[in-house]
Amino acid sequence: MAKKTKHAISPTREEDYPEWYQQVVRSGDLAENSPVRGCMVIKPWGWGIWENMQRVLDGMFKATGHENAYFPLFIPMSFLEQEAAHVEGFAKECAVVTHHRLEPHPSGGLVPAGPLEEPLIVRPTSETIIGAMYAQWVQSYRDLPILINQWANVVRWEMRTRLFLRTTEFLWQEGHTAHATEEEAQQETFQMLDVYADFAENWMAVPVIKGEKTAGERFPGAVSTLSIEAMMQDRKALQAGTSHFLGQNFARAQEIKFQDQNGQEVYAWTTSWGVSTRLIGALIMTHSDDDGLVLPPKLATKHVVILPIYRNDQQRADVLAYCERLRQALQEESFSGGPIRAWVDDRDLRGGEKNWQHVKRGVPLRVEVGPRDLSQQAVFVARRDTGEKRSYGRDEFVGCVGQMLDEMQSGLYQRALRLREQHTHRLDDREAFRDFFTPRNGEKPEIHGGFAVCPWHERAEEDPLLKELKVTVRCLPLDAEPEPGRCILTGAPSTRRAIFAKAY
Repeated sequence: MAKKTKHAISPTREEDYPEWYQQVVRSGDLAENSPVRGCMVIKPWGWGIWENMQRVLDGMFKATGHENAYFPLFIPMSFLEQEAAHVEGFAKECAVVTHHRLEPHPSGGLVPAGPLEEPLIVRPTSETIIGAMYAQWVQSYRDLPILINQWANVVRWEMRTRLFLRTTEFLWQEGHTAHATEEEAQQETFQMLDVYADFAENWMAVPVIKGEKTAGERFPGAVSTLSIEAMMQDRKALQAGTSHFLGQNFARAQEIKFQDQNGQEVYAWTTSWGVSTRLIGALIMTHSDDDGLVLPPKLATKHVVILPIYRNDQQRADVLAYCERLRQALQEESFSGGPIRAWVDDRDLRGGEKNWQHVKRGVPLRVEVGPRDLSQQAVFVARRDTGEKRSYGRDEFVGCVGQMLDEMQSGLYQRALRLREQHTHRLDDREAFRDFFTPRNGEKPEIHGGFAVCPWHERAEEDPLLKELKVTVRCLPLDAEPEPGRCILTGAPSTRRAIFAKAY
């Protein structure tokens, strides 16, 4: 009998994918559950990844003319009520503040006191409060466009939570823009979708499909919603970013109007767009393995960890001096993601324990240096993506480290793309559709089929088979050519194909 390979993460992806995900988050030192139900504490290693995402995205936003600002956490309930579709879409997820102070109770403890004249909503999203401000700022066509982004937290009262993927409070950015013309607002909506796709593919190494959401999946109050959709290793889809064309719906509700060049009073055209800490969940589920986190180098908190090995104080001094010189030399190098970030881990831990910590945290390159390496002016390098281990001359490694990180970045993207292509199928028959999303004998329920590209009619979302299979229409791909056919679910005439999948 073949000996079973031992992995750092238990259970493995094959044994229990949802629990594997939770264990990767914990063993990778990314985050943990907080004392507040459904909320999370993001630890320094996880926060470093989010900081890198923020830094890159913020630069991309500013390069397209946007500025950062900040708007209140609390939104008067009447603001949400002004846009009927919006409040209906978020009502069940809202956290509501009804009192403004606490006071001692006669029997002990504290009780809420001082009821508010109007309840305040802890923002689930900021269209209404930002729209109220835009209404004050916009008087003339000369005041437009307004191109603003904010980095903030939001609250959506989720019943079932999972770290990074779905939490009661999460971090995100939300862009909100106002324009003088419909064409300009439409261009903004597509431009920001392209920004998100660029970031996902070239920084996260996550291949995505750009598409339009169907009416049933559209953002509450929007005219149209665009999204990028990615496939995770369990073949489920994850919506990784959205960009919404809001038309004049919110402008009418919030009275964002101006005098145009002809002196006519008209309503502005608005957009909103955002991504969140859910992107860290996407990274984990796209790239990680049964030994823990695997990070694309461009977003890794650190690129190289140097692990000194010694047996006595003299060796320690010599090896540490060599490691420090190596660290300095590496940090003078760069790759497509920027300067190399390296550090020396000289904690008083056993070598094996320390090494496995960095494996589970997804550090792209681990470099061991001992007395023999010092005497040979060499280093021993392990790659996190492929597991390859080999010795390099010290100068050779310094000279090729940037190329190595670029190869890792590209390799992770190509591996994820192959997975998506392998599990994306064109289907035209209802029974084939059912079979595709139904686990076969011996398969675990976590096996989700993949992406089914099928003829679609707008009534398809009413078909009970979707609910039975827990499948949704993910998007209508923007790059797909018109294709006449019959809807795979309703049999009605169809002019295009949609992507169906189970999803997070």
